[in-house]
Parts: sequence; structure tokens; C-alpha cells
Amino acid sequence: MGAQPRRSRPDDGHADALFALEDLDPGQERLPRADTGPLFRDTPAARRLLAVTEIRAEAAAAASRRGRQILARFPDARILPVASHWAIPDLHGNAGNVDRWVRIKREVLVLGEKKTLTTRPNGRSADWIAPSSANGCAMACAYCYVPRRKGYANPITVFTNIERIIDHLSRHIARLGPKPEGNQCDPAAWVYDIGENSDCSVDALISDNVGDIIRSFARWPSAKASFATKFVNPDLLLLEPKGRTRIRFSVMPQADSRLLDIRTSPVESRIAAAGEFLEAGYEIHFNLSPVVLRPGWETAWADLLRHMDDVLPTRVKNQAAAEVIMLTHNEELHDLNLGWHPRAEDALWRPDLQEPKRSENGGINVRYQRAVKYDAVDRMGTLIARHAPWLRIRYAF
Repeated sequence: MGAQPRRSRPDDGHADALFALEDLDPGQERLPRADTGPLFRDTPAARRLLAVTEIRAEAAAAASRRGRQILARFPDARILPVASHWAIPDLHGNAGNVDRWVRIKREVLVLGEKKTLTTRPNGRSADWIAPSSANGCAMACAYCYVPRRKGYANPITVFTNIERIIDHLSRHIARLGPKPEGNQCDPAAWVYDIGENSDCSVDALISDNVGDIIRSFARWPSAKASFATKFVNPDLLLLEPKGRTRIRFSVMPQADSRLLDIRTSPVESRIAAAGEFLEAGYEIHFNLSPVVLRPGWETAWADLLRHMDDVLPTRVKNQAAAEVIMLTHNEELHDLNLGWHPRAEDALWRPDLQEPKRSENGGINVRYQRAVKYDAVDRMGTLIARHAPWLRIRYAF
């Protein structure tokens, strides 16, 4: 039986950290090496995704070192003070914002401090869920679960107290010590998901939070960072992760992505980037996610898997693994999507195939009926074995 994560202890000082807080360097924004040219985040392509005109900021976050750096990146943005990054009445819970769903994601940024730092056991994508350095996203995937918690607006919130987040992780990893035995998360390292509520590739367009975390994991021999992404950010190639960060490129058939993955990198681009990111020192896995059951879904996934088999370098295939994740949806998100992207709900909302499911945080979601889901998971396994037999399935649910 694989090693089981132990529960984290309270944030109780710095004595057992892997290295001292003063050894961290979360301050100066990192510049590209002299031979690399400008950063991608400063290009017109990046600004089309994230053109910030308004920043809602907690006072302490705006005054912090990281906060000042972010404000300097967007000098023309209007700064509006807020008491809490979590409760902004005209942003969160305002049904009138549905008509501005994508515009808010592109133009609004929130700065706050992460008040409670906890590391939760997981066991699926990772052994542990790390405290997030951001939540929300500039992309607009129609099935995303994060906006269910905020309601009607889901721009990126950046947590500026990155030093405390990294110090918390350092002490948590030090307390665990070496992983006693392998499991499906990893054969040797404790794996920490650092992007549960955001896309780290997009977060790296705003600040160096993600870079600080990746550089820290490069120094921690018993642990790995991990995050899923639907965006190709070449700036991450400069970070020298030294094999201690796993990028899980999320892929789905391109027709599904055009309908559901709004504002993301094309699926073919995510697949094409795998070799370069592996060469830069990342471990590369794939999320086959979400699997949406609609007419022709098996043919579409077979085409995608054949494409991956055709274009991925052998060196990527030799270390690749995959998660197969069936769609989970939510009635509130269904109602929200009807206000801005009703065509997506033709594929996502299937009462004839779905049943209620209570999530870990107590919310009521819908998933495919048990028999339907098990049959679809089996079919996905058969498709992978036939068209991409090199792709090891780490888990499927």
C-alpha cells in the first residue's frame, strides 16, 4: 500500500524550516537571461489575455514588496482599496456581472494576503494541496469549479505574502522528511499541488509568485510541486525547476476546447510545448480533462490520442503519465453559464446522464451516473491502450 500523507500541523514558527526565511528571495522581479529577449508577459499576446485597468487591493497587500511590484507592472490601472479580497460586494455575488464575465477576468485584478495557511491531504493529483498563491483566473472555462465559491465574477486574486506561503511549505516538507514509500502520486517525492484554485501559467504573467515557488521546490529534494495548466507561458522555461515541478498539461478534443475552454491556449499548442518544457527541467504529465460525454466523444478522443502519439517526442512519452477526469458540473454554475455562454450548457448539462454528488466542501454538484461514468472510464482506458499505449494512467475518476 502506498504512503499516506500525514495531516499538517498549525503554523508554529520557523524552527523546522528546510532553510531560513532570509534565504528566500521573493522580492526583485526576475529578469530574463541576456540571451532570451523580452519576457512573454510583456508581449501584446499576453496583454490580450490580461489587460488590467482596475486593481482592488487590501491595504497591507498593496503596501507589501510583492504588491508594489504588481502595481508597478500596471501603472495605468485604477487602484480601489478593499477591506477584504474575499468580500467585494459589487464584484462577488453581483448577478449583474454575468454580462461582463470575460471582461472582468481580463481587466480586474485583486490583491490580498493569504490569512490562513493550511496544507490539506489529497491523494489524487498530489499527496498534498498547498496553500494557494492566487485564486481565480483570466481564462473562462465553462466547467470551472472556482467561481462557484465567489459568484458572478472570478478575476485573479494574487496573494502578496508569498514569503509566508513558502515558509509554511518549507516547514511542512521538513516535518514530513523523506517519503517512506511510493504511491500513485510519485514513487519517491511528496507531491504538492500549488495551483488548485488558479492556473499557475497565467498567474506568472502578473508576478513572480509562481517563480518563487518553483525555485524553492528546486531546493527541496524530498518534494515536488505540481500544477495543471491550459496555457502555454514560455517565461516558465527560464526558471530552472531541476525536475522538482510537474506540469500537467490539460488536454481535450479541440472541438470540445473551442466550445468550453474559453481564452485558453489551443490544445495543439499545449501538446507541442511538452518537449520544450521537459527539456527545461520540468516533469510532464497530461490531464485528460474533463471528459465530456456528447455525440462522437469516443471518436474525438481517439483522434486526439493519435495526434499525441504522432507528435510527442519519445523522451516525453517515456516519462509521461495521465489523469482521466470525468466532468463534474454544478447547478449554480449551469445557471450562471446560461447568462453568458448558453451553448456550453448543451454539452455540460445532461440531466438524462447525471446525478447529484456532494463535494468535499459540502456543495451539491452533478456528475455522470455511476454506471455511465464507470463505462466511460473503461472506454477511455481502452482508447488510451489502443492509440497511446505509452501513456500510463495514474488515476481515473
